Amino acid sequence: MKGIDHIQGHTFHGRKGAVENAFRYSIDYVLCDPTQVSSAPGLFSKDRFNVMGLMDADHGGAPGQGRGVDWALDVLRENDLPGADNIQLLAQPRFWGHVFNPVSFWLCHDRQDQLRVVIAEVTNTFGQRHSYLCHRDDLGPITPRDEIEATKIFYVSPFQRIEGGYTFRFDITADRIGIWIDYTNGNQGLIATLVGKRTRLTNRSILWSALRRPFGSRRVQALIHWQALKLWWKGAKYLVRPAPPVDEVSR
Repeated sequence: MKGIDHIQGHTFHGRKGAVENAFRYSIDYVLCDPTQVSSAPGLFSKDRFNVMGLMDADHGGAPGQGRGVDWALDVLRENDLPGADNIQLLAQPRFWGHVFNPVSFWLCHDRQDQLRVVIAEVTNTFGQRHSYLCHRDDLGPITPRDEIEATKIFYVSPFQRIEGGYTFRFDITADRIGIWIDYTNGNQGLIATLVGKRTRLTNRSILWSALRRPFGSRRVQALIHWQALKLWWKGAKYLVRPAPPVDEVSR
């Protein structure tokens, strides 16, 4: 796939349990094969400064030390998984040189362009990262009906324990993106979604996003801290951050 899709979508987070909290924000994601961006509009660049862009160092490894698609290929090979024929990255782009991605997704397809594996790349606000391998038990194509489970082992929110697990659902079509993540730990947890239409990235769409959301992912970070302050004010217990998991990727 050549070219870049622009998802001007929305993310929703709803907290489960005694301390309730929910929010819905507009957000920008791009979807592309990072090795095939020759047709990018002038205001978008790969591995150099621009209004909007992607850098390999931001993805596929520790933040700032990423290896891009090569990392995703290594993960698939080391875990004997399909999907290496067409790998696309779904991520928030850099805006004016700055980026923060709470979660990005490597979408791994086979030769028939069927989604076989998703690598959910989770980054917390403390500069740590862990990735979850999402696939069916039989390694068949992932459909919108499939619920893929993973055990939580990484500290994300200071108000959620490292217990319980995630249920992922992916509905990726030619027209839209739909991702749902349900974190459950007893009667506690969180529901997070990312939904939006896929349109071709253009200079016009970049400028529109720059006007509507001028601070890009700095805005995302500010909103995360604002929601954390609200939870603290409502009485949610702050949990001390433990050491990150030794393994970079888990299922």
